[in-house]
Amino acid sequence: MDKKMLTLPTFEEASEVVKKVTLETKLIYSDFLSNQTGNKVYLKPENMQLTGAYKLRGAYYKMSTLTDEERSKGLITASAGNHAQGVAYAAKCYGAKATIVMPTTTPLIKVNRTKSYGADVVLYGDVYDEACEKAYELAAEHGYTFIHPFDDLAVATGQGTIAMEIIKELPLVDYILVPIGGGGLATGVSTLAKLLNPKIKVVGVEPAGANCMQVSIAEGKVTTLPAVNTIADGTAVKTPGSKLFPYIKNNLDQIITIHDEELVVAFLDMVENHKMVVENSGLLTVAALKHLDAEGKKVVSILSGGNMDVITMSSVVQQGLILRDRIFTVSVLLPDKPGELHRVSGLIAEVNGNVIKLEHNQFVSINRNAAVELRITLEAFGTEHKKEIIDALETEGYQPKLVRTNTIYNG
Repeated sequence: MDKKMLTLPTFEEASEVVKKVTLETKLIYSDFLSNQTGNKVYLKPENMQLTGAYKLRGAYYKMSTLTDEERSKGLITASAGNHAQGVAYAAKCYGAKATIVMPTTTPLIKVNRTKSYGADVVLYGDVYDEACEKAYELAAEHGYTFIHPFDDLAVATGQGTIAMEIIKELPLVDYILVPIGGGGLATGVSTLAKLLNPKIKVVGVEPAGANCMQVSIAEGKVTTLPAVNTIADGTAVKTPGSKLFPYIKNNLDQIITIHDEELVVAFLDMVENHKMVVENSGLLTVAALKHLDAEGKKVVSILSGGNMDVITMSSVVQQGLILRDRIFTVSVLLPDKPGELHRVSGLIAEVNGNVIKLEHNQFVSINRNAAVELRITLEAFGTEHKKEIIDALETEGYQPKLVRTNTIYNG
């Protein structure tokens, strides 16, 4: 079956098949990102899909290519999130039994959501690779049909239907930015885009801490990274798909890598300017806009998913505010006498600083002239306002020191 995949007829067939289960995710023009980058930027909001991500496309199309016998054996896959929900939902549509092996570190919300579609969930291993090995074992033991999360040409064909929709809606698109984990989405999108219009540039975007495709292309062969480290868990893949690699090599024009700090800031941009929750992997293509060497072009960023648990979300928001200088902490030493705290708070109020938290420690020194340490966590409008607050404290002789108390969330 795979030999017939990734051709124009199969992409057309897949586009019709996936319409049965996908929501229409029309392009959203972004004034904010267009003004920032000098391009006409459109967002493809796959975070608004039924299961919260594009993965339903590949899973459902793959399911349609299986025989009744293959489906009746039961299906199995390994996934930390979006593919799990895609397979579980697709199996439910076909009345097939699905077993999903998920790493033990998978957030409870993703486990419960996968179960809600009727799938059996097996928790095994710390990372995807260990869960995948277990899934292969169970497939061999019980005769289940294995559906790979990315290294499958039918799955990649289903994911490529996104490109069909983009080009139908925006025929003169110049650039399509696509996230890369294992490469299924990038393979489908880049192959179909080039079949329809070879002039379209397709740019892959990877986390800097999980750039397996970039390394593989540089080496000229599929290469496994020794380790991955990124908050973009949906694209934290050590080894890209070997079946997909030739297509990526032929059809992808460029790969951009993104550091975690950029994803944190992009999350804030999407929430504040577009009122959308996009998971870290889906934000890769938003962060990459600033690195794109183009101007005055029509650019589409694929937002691949929006499945982020609330604990991660709150941490990312906090980190984003810190990185944007919207929240910061300073330490000042005060004489141990009445009225000093009032004086400092009045000074901050004069320059419109908003105090979030105060920590008052009288036991840092035996010197009565500078005996009290005051740690003030403040809200500011941004970098310029932060500087204005610090300058005001310095002018009054307080010698404020910035306190770095937070690191980027990585989990």
